[in-house]
Amino acid sequence: MNPQSQKVQNPETNVPKTPQMNERDYVNDQLSTEKYMTASYNVALNEASNQNLYNDLATIFKETQDCQRDMYNLMFKKGWYSLEAADQQKLQQSYQQFSGYKNQLPYGG
Repeated sequence: MNPQSQKVQNPETNVPKTPQMNERDYVNDQLSTEKYMTASYNVALNEASNQNLYNDLATIFKETQDCQRDMYNLMFKKGWYSLEAADQQKLQQSYQQFSGYKNQLPYGG
C-alpha cells in the first residue's frame, strides 16, 4: 500500500455500543438487504421471457438500486463507510491495461 494513501471519510456519528442494534446496525442491515435484492432482481431480469414482466422487474430493480445507493450515501455521510483514496499510478496502469484490451475487441475499439 502506498504510504501516502489516505481514507476518504466523514466524521463518524457515534452510536451506543450495546448488545441491542443501533442506528448504524439497522442502516447496515438495510444496505446489505438492498444489495442482495438488486442482485436477485438482476438474475430475474436476465431470465424474464415476458416483456411486461421484464418491464415491471426493471422498474422495481431501479427503485431498489436507488434505495441501495441512498443507504450507502447515508452511511458515508455519517462516517460509517470509508473509502481509500485512489493511487494515481495504479489508476494509470489499469487504464493502460484496459485500453489495450479495447484494441483486441472485434469491432476495433
